[in-house]
Amino acid sequence: MTFHLDLDIAAPAGRVFDFVADFTTMPRWYSAVRRVERVGGAGGLGTRYEVYRDLPGGPARNDVSITAYAQGEEVTFTSLAGPTPFTYRYLVRPSDGTTRLILEGTISAAGLTGPVALLGPLAERLFKTGMRDNLGTLKQLLE
Repeated sequence: MTFHLDLDIAAPAGRVFDFVADFTTMPRWYSAVRRVERVGGAGGLGTRYEVYRDLPGGPARNDVSITAYAQGEEVTFTSLAGPTPFTYRYLVRPSDGTTRLILEGTISAAGLTGPVALLGPLAERLFKTGMRDNLGTLKQLLE
């Protein structure tokens, strides 16, 4: 599933970028993420993380890397291993006193096991709704 979400945040673009580009902030605003550990790099291209999530089928771990990075403008996170492969590309754009955050991504139910695996297409649709809620929480944290 491919998706595109955007929202305006009443915070400086630099602050929004720094927060989103640090994957370790995700447990604060992304409901399925329980813990994130940086396992390589110091931020920027090539930085790697272990991400621990709660999925409908139970706990999961993904290895994630920053695969594109332009300071203050763009950061892309790509899962290298783990269930529900994903790529999240965040774009940060100043916009009339606010900041426009754009999320372009892909996610798949591949890797889910057991009965929940049969719900793959439904899980993907529910993901988009959940991601809107997560971005709403992010907005509240930053404003």
